[in-house]
Amino acid sequence: GLNSPFERKELIQYRMSNGEEKLRSAKILLENGQFKDSASRSYYAMFSVARALLVIKNLNSTRHSGIISLFNQHFVKTGLVDRTCGRILMNAREIREKGDYGDFYLVSKKEAEAQLKSAKIFIEEIRRVIERLEDRCDTS
Repeated sequence: GLNSPFERKELIQYRMSNGEEKLRSAKILLENGQFKDSASRSYYAMFSVARALLVIKNLNSTRHSGIISLFNQHFVKTGLVDRTCGRILMNAREIREKGDYGDFYLVSKKEAEAQLKSAKIFIEEIRRVIERLEDRCDTS
C-alpha cells in the first residue's frame, strides 16, 4: 500500500503529469484532424488526474466506472470538487466509449475541441483541489 506521505505524493505527481502529457497529445491530435483519438486522449487526461485525486483518500479501483463513482462519491457529492467536474468526466467517458467501441461513431472537430477545453478546466480544478488538500494533510 501507499503508506508513506512521500509515496502518495510521488504517485499523485506521476498521475498528474501523466494527465498533462495526455492533454498535450489530445491537442496535437486535434491539430492534425484526428478528432476521435483527440477526444479519447482528453478523456484519459481527465481520468489520470481523477486517479491522482483519489490517492489523497487512499482510494482506487481497477475499473473506469469504479474510479468515476469514487470520484463522484468522495469529491463531487462532498463539495470538495465543483459539480461541473463530475459532469465533465461523465460526458467525456460517454464520448470515449462510443468512440472506442462504436463502429460508426464519428467525433466532430467541434466535439474534440470541446473535450479538450473541458479537460483543461477539469485538470486546473483538480490541481487546485489537490494543492488545497495536500496543504491540509501536511499541517495536520
